[in-house]
Amino acid sequence: MNIGYARVSTDEQKSTLQTDALKAAGCERIFGETASGAKSDRPGLEQALNFMRPGDTLVVWKLDRLARSMRQLIDTVELLQSKGIGFRSLTEAIDTTTAGGMLVFHIFGALAEFERAIIRERTRAGLEAARVRGRKGGRPRKLSKADIRVAKTLLSDPEISVAEVAERLGVSIATLYRYLPGRRESVWSS
Repeated sequence: MNIGYARVSTDEQKSTLQTDALKAAGCERIFGETASGAKSDRPGLEQALNFMRPGDTLVVWKLDRLARSMRQLIDTVELLQSKGIGFRSLTEAIDTTTAGGMLVFHIFGALAEFERAIIRERTRAGLEAARVRGRKGGRPRKLSKADIRVAKTLLSDPEISVAEVAERLGVSIATLYRYLPGRRESVWSS
């Protein structure tokens, strides 16, 4: 049985084009929803998956209606395969119930893995090049050692509030406490 899945991202969008194409492709039942593709919680897709049985095929109008990223798409199709369910995309002419469709899908998966590996290599190379030039990763510190000494001195005066010290140093109270944890009385003794 062909089961359709149609998704639009916003309430302003209509799924008519998708549902018409899914009906024309022979889908006996169509599940739909309005949800961002980036969201992992998609009740309409869950309903379709719970309805389907081994031997069924999930049909979408376009790949981006099922997933927002290549990784999400591959994970979803692998889940379908583990349940004995096929996958078909009308626009891209991918059908995992055929040998050719599986080949195309595996090529997509290999390209996605290659892309992730290239990104990891570039990131590592960039970090190493920065280290060689003396740069360290991460955010710059909000307070220097001199700022911390000033804060301790100011906080030793009970007339000056923690909020005033934080404002003077240009940081939030939470940031000040991150650099000087503990009660106000223990700040000076540390």
